Amino acid sequence: MTEMVGTPSEAPARVVGARGHHTSPEAQARLRKRYAAERRFKAYGVAAIVAALTILVILLGSIVSKGYSAFVQTDLTLEVTIPAEAFPEDPDAAAISRADYQSIVTDSFMALFPEVEGRTDRRAVRGILSGGAGYELRARVMDDPSLIGQTITVQVPVASDFDQLNKGFIDRDLPGSQRRVTDQQIAWFDRLEEAGLIAMSFNTRLFANADSRDPELAGLWGAIKGSFYALVVTLLLSFPIGVAAAIYLEEFAPKNRWTDLVEVNINNLAAVPSIVFGLLGLAVFLQVFGLPRSAPLVGGMVLALMTLPTIIIASRASLKAVPPSIREAALGMGASRLQAMFHHTLPLAMPGILTGTIIGMAQALGETAPLLMIGMNAFIVDAPSGFTDPATALPVQVYIWADSPERGFVERTSAAIMVLIGFLILMNGTAIWLRKKFERRW
Repeated sequence: MTEMVGTPSEAPARVVGARGHHTSPEAQARLRKRYAAERRFKAYGVAAIVAALTILVILLGSIVSKGYSAFVQTDLTLEVTIPAEAFPEDPDAAAISRADYQSIVTDSFMALFPEVEGRTDRRAVRGILSGGAGYELRARVMDDPSLIGQTITVQVPVASDFDQLNKGFIDRDLPGSQRRVTDQQIAWFDRLEEAGLIAMSFNTRLFANADSRDPELAGLWGAIKGSFYALVVTLLLSFPIGVAAAIYLEEFAPKNRWTDLVEVNINNLAAVPSIVFGLLGLAVFLQVFGLPRSAPLVGGMVLALMTLPTIIIASRASLKAVPPSIREAALGMGASRLQAMFHHTLPLAMPGILTGTIIGMAQALGETAPLLMIGMNAFIVDAPSGFTDPATALPVQVYIWADSPERGFVERTSAAIMVLIGFLILMNGTAIWLRKKFERRW
């Protein structure tokens, strides 16, 4: 009985002792140390995010500050008389196309400066006009041959140096020896501007033209079409093969050392540098099979090889995320394994598969090294009209323009990067939207 009375009386003492142990100065010091470490860790995390965002803002700010001006272009408004004697009687489309439109535009332009004489001065005046100004007139006449013999108003581009001058990128106060334009050329250009013949407009040539040696005429249309054709080939090859491989490995393949070896190699291929796939395409597709060089067909095949591991890994993860009860219920109702897969498991895994595919395609869109290895860095002045025509791609176009020293190509390089980033944001945004729209929570 004494022990029974004594035992409860000792319990409060033990409780008090435990509380005293946790509230002792040593314990409080340890708690403060842990809390301080936690606060430091949170501060490190916030600092890392702020640093990453700062670097991103600096990068994007640098690109935008250099490239926004490429979306506008300086044009010259001219009254051009299209002489009928420059064309044969009843000219066909080929004869109309072969006419010397640059000379017609140049003659109309030089008529604005009747006082300029001498070969050197006349050459300096003609330097204000773009070397491709005749293409604008040619396009108008090709669309409407009835303009032959008439006087029309046409807007033509000025040379890149004067476009940069009009945009304020050439300092007028610098000595003439440090400028690409002379004082006299600036005076002539100002005279055109005072006459209301100089205007800034949206640069449709940036999206309508292919590449050119003249910055004021260079555009992205050829690179955009080349990227489109290459991505179509990539999607047609990588998506069905990747999804089929994922289905077999996840649902039907026996678990043994061979399938383990295949899985390890797929994971390793996802980490192989992209230039290795370019070397593979150069050795196999071009040298062995003799496929056309610089073609989107070969580029798409190389990018498909590079994208396959990403699609297989993403598809397997999506299939694995489907609850086993779905398969078991289908099998319990008498469905075969193939029916359970294609009627139940695959539709539920498709949102994740599509998300992984779009991310893989976005990665392929931004790749440059494998395309350089198969020759898609060639100078292509015409946009491709098919999968086997010579072409380039958006990231390769950025690479080509970045190697040009002219200020006009510098701004177009940044503008091309902005367009490429826009496409990547669109593709990744589509992947996020698909995931959110079709996501199932189990």
